Amino acid sequence: MIDHVRPAQLTEWLAATPVGARPLVLDVREPWELQTASVTAEDGFDVAAIPMGELPSRLAELDRDRPTACLCHHGVRSLRVANFLDQQGFDRVANISGGIDAWSHERDAAVPRY
Repeated sequence: MIDHVRPAQLTEWLAATPVGARPLVLDVREPWELQTASVTAEDGFDVAAIPMGELPSRLAELDRDRPTACLCHHGVRSLRVANFLDQQGFDRVANISGGIDAWSHERDAAVPRY
């Protein structure tokens, strides 16, 4: 099952992860988008960037047991990736609804909008 989490709710989602698990925010945007606006790791989660089109060939880089929240520009690509990860047997997957655009509004106004 895929959780749908707004950036403002991410802290709650992270808090519900099993003890000892270090959640991952998986940014599936293109490299030029990462250069324009990006998220940095905070207490409670790490960040990895794998463009959506590269994910099937790079799936082995991800841990199926690690809680993973997917991020894109507005939430459409990340939802597709979250569905893909769920189908691949990932235990706990979330889509960050509203993407990095909502992240800028709800979580960190220093993140540029584009």
